[in-house]
Amino acid sequence: MSLPFTVEQFLETFRAYHSAIGVAPLVLTLLAVTLVAVAHKAGSWRHRVISMLLAVLWLWSGIVYLGVFFARINPVARAFAIAFIAQAMLLTVAGWRGRLHVSPRDSGARVAGWVLIAYALVVYPLLGWIQGHGYPGGPSFGAPCPITIFTFAILLWSPNRFPLVLLGIPVLWAVTATGATLQLAMREDLALPVSALLVVFVVLRRRWASGKRYRAVLARP
Repeated sequence: MSLPFTVEQFLETFRAYHSAIGVAPLVLTLLAVTLVAVAHKAGSWRHRVISMLLAVLWLWSGIVYLGVFFARINPVARAFAIAFIAQAMLLTVAGWRGRLHVSPRDSGARVAGWVLIAYALVVYPLLGWIQGHGYPGGPSFGAPCPITIFTFAILLWSPNRFPLVLLGIPVLWAVTATGATLQLAMREDLALPVSALLVVFVVLRRRWASGKRYRAVLARP
């Protein structure tokens, strides 16, 4: 399926976006760094803070980028803006109900999480610059794809069973954006489907292992 916009229109949208938001990409990056730092703190309070900070990132990406700027060249963007806002609400509810715990040291996927975080914050914009569409004419942190990759990293750091609904919208975006990535030649976004598959595999493996232990307990005489 062909896209309703050209590569030039897509990159021009980022120029307009960056011209309007000023230093917001730097602020959002610092917010992400703060989130990572909080994840390594002690205390149950950190789980709610992490959920709230993730929700802010999804709200920004949904309302500002998708709803205001990307919608100018792609009417479907408004539907995704609503989905991103819904994801922010899901993250907030999960955090306040204690359903999303983030503990890098206990997750068993600490290294994988760090790799995805480094990719979203550092490698992603660097690859864009190498390909000739770096800031301001290309995605920065706060755009949907790096936000989604960063979220996958944080979910990898959750050692407990979090609601699978938290994966739904990020995975849906990864699937949808992959097709556009191939047509737009945005090679930095190829990490999006890879990270989605990684998270789904890790989460399902954890649930299978947890269910296996539970069944073993039930089978004891």
